[in-house]
Amino acid sequence: MTNSGSRFQVRPVSGALGAEVFGVPFGRLTEADLATVRELLLDHLVLFFPDVAELEPEAHKEFGRWFGKLEVHPFLPKLPGHDELVVLDSEQGAKADVWHTDVTFSASPPVASVLQIVQCPPAGGDTMWSNQYLAYEAVSAPLRDLLDGLTAVHVFEHPGTSYRAEAEHPVVRTHPETGRRSLYVNRLFTRRIPQLTPVESELLLRHLFDLSESPQRVCRFRWQPGAIAMWDNRATQHYAVNDYVGRRVGRRVTILGDKPEGEAPRWGAWTAETAGNGVRDTMARA
Repeated sequence: MTNSGSRFQVRPVSGALGAEVFGVPFGRLTEADLATVRELLLDHLVLFFPDVAELEPEAHKEFGRWFGKLEVHPFLPKLPGHDELVVLDSEQGAKADVWHTDVTFSASPPVASVLQIVQCPPAGGDTMWSNQYLAYEAVSAPLRDLLDGLTAVHVFEHPGTSYRAEAEHPVVRTHPETGRRSLYVNRLFTRRIPQLTPVESELLLRHLFDLSESPQRVCRFRWQPGAIAMWDNRATQHYAVNDYVGRRVGRRVTILGDKPEGEAPRWGAWTAETAGNGVRDTMARA
């Protein structure tokens, strides 16, 4: 366990990302404390606070607001009287057992989330996070050069309603605070890379998903009631392991985001018509 340079004790949980932070007095944090939390988040991408009693709703929201404006989710159930506090209850279908980055179908996906588990089974129900900096760095240099010039389309359709959201983001995102590049595609929401043919897009995305989810780029956290996780949504994915019997309930605030930035796309969208023209032009020159 290491000292963060403040009154907190920090213990990394894996070689890839994640750290447990002890001694954080939620509800009595100074500006210096909060600045330290931000610095630790940028270093470790996901922070775990295992030794916290259940937060009062106002304290939970106040902590989230220090990092930005809070989201009011359009669909997920809320804690009564607290529109910014989403209740994630496994008995109401809150089992996100697909790797994803939150809300990438928005033009401005969230910056971060702060989740406290208030009820969990005695075993199972862990959450995993993956480091998307490392996923990008695992790609060969020629393929990175291609990825840096591509975008991807992210889509969400709400079951049982006409709601549909779609956004196009760089395949490789540059973090606005660290300047590091990361993969920015995920299995749950990313549908296609418009600059490629459908077959090329499917094959490349499948490869990138596998890189993003690889075990050597992952940490795993075992929940206890009261524990809190905070993650940087700009450079991570996460997965809630659905391997338990019983009920799992959490409360989450989400900090509203910024526009993902990367290199400008170097090619226009592929269409069958433009591909056909390319073939005809080649034949004509021959």
